[in-house]
Amino acid sequence: MKLRIQNGRVIDPSQDLDAVTDLFIENEKVVAIGEVPDGFENAEIVDATGKWVLPGLVDLAVALREPGQTQKGNIATEGRAAVSGGVTTLVCPPDTNPIVDTSSVAALIQDKADEAGMANVFPIGALTKGLAGEQLSNMMALTDAGCVAVSNHRYPIANTKVLSRALEYAATHDLLVVFHPDEESLSEGGCAHEGLMSTMHGLAGIPEEAETIALMRALLLVEKTGVRAHFARLSCAKSVEMLADAKASGLDVTADVAVHNLLLTDQILSRFDGQYHVLPPLRGDEDRLTLIEGIKAGVITAICSDHQPHEKMAKIAPFAATEPGMANVEVLLPLAMQLMDEGDLDLSTLLSCLTCGPANCFGLEAGSLSVGSFADLIIFDSTARWQWTHHNRKTKGHNSPYFGDTLTGQVIATFISGQQVYRLA
Repeated sequence: MKLRIQNGRVIDPSQDLDAVTDLFIENEKVVAIGEVPDGFENAEIVDATGKWVLPGLVDLAVALREPGQTQKGNIATEGRAAVSGGVTTLVCPPDTNPIVDTSSVAALIQDKADEAGMANVFPIGALTKGLAGEQLSNMMALTDAGCVAVSNHRYPIANTKVLSRALEYAATHDLLVVFHPDEESLSEGGCAHEGLMSTMHGLAGIPEEAETIALMRALLLVEKTGVRAHFARLSCAKSVEMLADAKASGLDVTADVAVHNLLLTDQILSRFDGQYHVLPPLRGDEDRLTLIEGIKAGVITAICSDHQPHEKMAKIAPFAATEPGMANVEVLLPLAMQLMDEGDLDLSTLLSCLTCGPANCFGLEAGSLSVGSFADLIIFDSTARWQWTHHNRKTKGHNSPYFGDTLTGQVIATFISGQQVYRLA
């Protein structure tokens, strides 16, 4: 099939492109931009006049909840939510049940994703068996089964020798290791940023040192082993400074941040609403602003949704007793655009952190509309104002503080390999 998307504002940070032009697609790929190639006289036409045409978003943190927790979500529902939000490529964590520590579980996730026919799904494999932090997983088998990285997620590896050997093995085979820096002895039992707000509301705090001490340990081992490393969901100012120093010294490290840590601070705890219970926690305004500066400086190159769907009962409890996480994948782009509206980030930087930036972190062939790339793209109405509600949501999750909010910017259509997988009704 030949497809011509015409008269849209094509914005692609991977090639510094921002122009009203036409995009031509054939055999799943972009074959031309601007000038009409031969043979497109009878191509199917999609009129994108007045709309943005963007590379499909790449989200490095989408919990699909399958296998094992299908009361919260599944690959079909969360894949549908992803494409309705313009996410065409997503990476899912290894903390399913069973854990993604065998090739069969990794294959199951991808088979289910293929069956659903929604977003491109790439699992992360477990760094240790059962995420128990004791024995190394069969990392090569997981990689051969389609895992794009290995990680122990938020599960601790207390034994530094075990972690060092895991990183040495990963470095030998050029595998990417994803860290969620957290010193459990400092964060255990905590549910909010340790500071004035947590003290005022009687909530057990998680100090910044829980992140920075774990980050320093990881960076020292990265330096020792030479492993490729990605640091997930940074939340505090000191972490940005440490990572900037590590990059300046030549370490092969990248990082991402959750969109809610760029928009919200612990001041929101005054609402005592469990919808704001996330890990890592929402921190102070200095941390939020430094994370934004880290994006501007190229220290952080990916913004993710950190999508964690929960059933309704998971958030109906006192704040500390609720399960952490938000389900925001389908509103990632309009939420992120608030950073542009408030003058924190320019459009090119923002879109880079949602497309080619995260793709480059994980070495994925995604996030670009350059000629020869797969035609994963979205048509986006940047001026549309709409309300996201429990009734029109696609995710199975009930947990987002943004339900009921009026948002600006809405995905009109999503294409994967040139095939339309979503269109706004």
